[in-house]
Amino acid sequence: MLLCAAAVLLASAPGAEAGTTYLVGDAAGWTRNVDYGQWVAGKTFHAGDVLVFKYNTTYHDVAWVSKGGYRHCIVSPKGRAPVYRTGYSEVRLPIAGTHYFICGAPGHCDAGMKLAVKVY
Repeated sequence: MLLCAAAVLLASAPGAEAGTTYLVGDAAGWTRNVDYGQWVAGKTFHAGDVLVFKYNTTYHDVAWVSKGGYRHCIVSPKGRAPVYRTGYSEVRLPIAGTHYFICGAPGHCDAGMKLAVKVY
């Protein structure tokens, strides 16, 4: 009985809940010719939620960048921010604030392959 009570308390503790998982771009995935601003519209993201980026590694990657990197389509200098290249990248949104992602392939971010996610 004591173990059951402990399990209930742990399950209801803050942070014990799993976040929502979102497939970025839905069926299209992380690719060109998707309006990621439209994709974000109407969604509410919380710390702990997971973004899943599915993409073709021959053409794309996912770079988690600063606001300036997002604005100017620049990937941070080597080692300063994560760049994912697996083709299936799960990114947990750690804290509240706005998080920025771009494709680092030449011209892709400038063509709209970028995502800004406001986390509550």
